[in-house]
Amino acid sequence: MSTASRRYRAAVFDMDGLLLDSERPIQDAWLRLSAEAGRPLTAADYRLTVGRSRPDCLALLAGWFGSVEAAERMYEAVDADVARRLEGRGFALKPGVTPLLQALRERGVPCAVASSTRHAKVLDRLGAAGIALHFDPVHGGDQVARGKPHPDLFELAARSLGVPARDCLVFEDSSYGAQGALSAGMGVVLVPDLKDPDPDIAPRCVVLSSLEQALAHLPAWFGD
Repeated sequence: MSTASRRYRAAVFDMDGLLLDSERPIQDAWLRLSAEAGRPLTAADYRLTVGRSRPDCLALLAGWFGSVEAAERMYEAVDADVARRLEGRGFALKPGVTPLLQALRERGVPCAVASSTRHAKVLDRLGAAGIALHFDPVHGGDQVARGKPHPDLFELAARSLGVPARDCLVFEDSSYGAQGALSAGMGVVLVPDLKDPDPDIAPRCVVLSSLEQALAHLPAWFGD
């Protein structure tokens, strides 16, 4: 049965690039700082990491920067640069986030976060953006052995929600995340951000241009 024709009992959200407009500022920092370090990444290089866990990204970037340690130092530099530019503010919300979360709350739909970002940082970013109250549980990529595109993070979210995976609808912006959710047996709404959807993944998802479009589908997905 396709995602569009199923009914669900819970919603699971990715964070960066889906709830928060964070991917572009982070990408900009990576491109700028890697160039300053003499190892310039292109946007295409960086986007190979989008949606993946930090250990997986470190393994990928180690070849670029010369070692895992050098890639880790670049991660720390990027984190510091982004924090400095935000000046204590959270990342902006993506269009449609607030009305969608409010509508799900009014329907009594439990919501979780399953992000490749480390758990502590997920909590910080959700809190700074003012939307943490909508989610219980919240999970990060450092809480599972295998990151996206494996299903582990989504299976953890389903267990924490106390809802079978097949009854969860996942909102994702990356094909890596969508693949992991599909492997867990969940339905997937894909809202692409930095990367176009993988042509092998997109036909198995509902693809929207914005979370604003999701509101009209809630009666079908979560019942009247």
